This record gives sequence, C-alpha cells and structure tokens, in this order.
Amino acid sequence: MQESLESLLHRVAQCRICEKDLPLGPRPVLSAHPDCKVLIIGQAPGTKVHATGIPWNDPSGDNLRRWLEVDRELFYDPKVFGIIPMGFCYPGRGKGGDLPPRPECAPTWHGALRQHLPNLRLTLLIGSYAQAYYLGAERKGTLTETVRNFESYLPQYFPLVHPSPRNRLWMRRNPWFEERVVPRLRQTVWEIIGKFDV
Repeated sequence: MQESLESLLHRVAQCRICEKDLPLGPRPVLSAHPDCKVLIIGQAPGTKVHATGIPWNDPSGDNLRRWLEVDRELFYDPKVFGIIPMGFCYPGRGKGGDLPPRPECAPTWHGALRQHLPNLRLTLLIGSYAQAYYLGAERKGTLTETVRNFESYLPQYFPLVHPSPRNRLWMRRNPWFEERVVPRLRQTVWEIIGKFDV
C-alpha cells in the first residue's frame, strides 16, 4: 500500500540526514498537497524562512509573488502552489552568501513527493541548482541562456532566475526578463490556476 502524502511529509519533517552539517539544526520547510497545480522548486531556506518555518517568507518571496501577481493567501494555498526546495533546511553561510542547498535532499525526497502530485501541470525551476537537477543536459550553457530560452522547456518546466534582491544587477543587465519572461510566466500560471476566473 502506497504511503500517504501526509505520512511522507511527517517523515520529511523528522529528517536528520545532514543534521551534522546544518549550523542552525534541521527544520525542513516545504509545502505540498495532492491537488496542487504549480510546483515551486527553489534553492534552500534562508535564516528568516528558517526562523518562521514559512517558505518564501522574505524579500525573495515578495519578488516572486510580484512576478506571479498573486497575494500571500493564494501563494500559500497548498492546493494551488506546492513548494519543495532543492534543500529543505538552511544550509549555512559561505563567503558569497548562503551555501548551496544540501545535496542529500532532492535525491532522497523529491521523487517520492512528486508521485503524490497527480494534478501537477507546471514546475517552476528557480535558480541554477533546480535547473541542473531537473533539466540536466537539456539546460543551456548559462543560467541566463536557460531562462532566455524558457519556452523550450514548456509545458512541463519554467526556468527562472532567483528573485533575490541580490540579483538586482542581473535584472538591470537583462531587461528582457521583466519585459518578456515575467508576463509569460504570469499568463502561464494564471491559465493553470484559473486566476482569470476570480
């Protein structure tokens, strides 16, 4: 008999695989429901998300919700958006910012979690770690080129740059992202979640 999603999420919450490498200790932060239509795969929680236990509860999340043009209530409705990052716990800090997501999470949990999402229609791949894991050899030579060619990955995946305020310089250098990619992202997601009907 297949394990229920509720049981699986309980096991994820108890995960201690990389506990010794986590400076703030384990606190898996994710959200999933069998009815979810759009899955958001980002990197890993920052310190604010770790502290609150609420995914994307930070300036990056504010930018992502602006791109999608959805409010917090809709964004945090697990029947609409699933949120399963590449790393479930805060990985710590390095010289240039937060460390990469722990490599144990995705291979251990993603496959099992995605099996419980039968209504999933689109996966947003936010940042290079998610794109490397899910697109593999299909991704372009750089994140910029992968995002620029987002249409070639539809309808299954939509690759995006990370919405972190740290990426302001990238945004200034690549105005086509806000001009062309964000409107298409919004339209694609809205059509899936039925936002035009509300």
